[in-house]
Amino acid sequence: MSGPNASASAREASAIASTRVDWKETPEAHVFNVDLPGLKKEEVKVEVEDGRVLQISGERSREQEQKDDRWHRVERSTGKFMRRFRLPENANMDEIRAAMENGVLTITVPKVEEKKPEIKSIQISG
Repeated sequence: MSGPNASASAREASAIASTRVDWKETPEAHVFNVDLPGLKKEEVKVEVEDGRVLQISGERSREQEQKDDRWHRVERSTGKFMRRFRLPENANMDEIRAAMENGVLTITVPKVEEKKPEIKSIQISG
């Protein structure tokens, strides 16, 4: 890539790649923790696509530059980000909850309650 948009595109790709997500499975749920420092909950979308794909997206805006500003270093990523995860069959898609606190988005996807197999006693004759 070359030209003036090369660095902007690279920063955008970096924003997508650098959105860190932890996914753990507990006996009751799948829990996702997403690091989104500096973002408000209104700037983040949590959606379910195709019935089983959890999609987390948003956009981190670039700080307004003043004409007198001289930047020495720009390391924080800006631009759009999106992460997608295919949820397993035991995910209860109707009960997903999301909360944002201190720059961490927590998404809880409860598991469908497994029906315990019924044990039926059979009388042994003879």
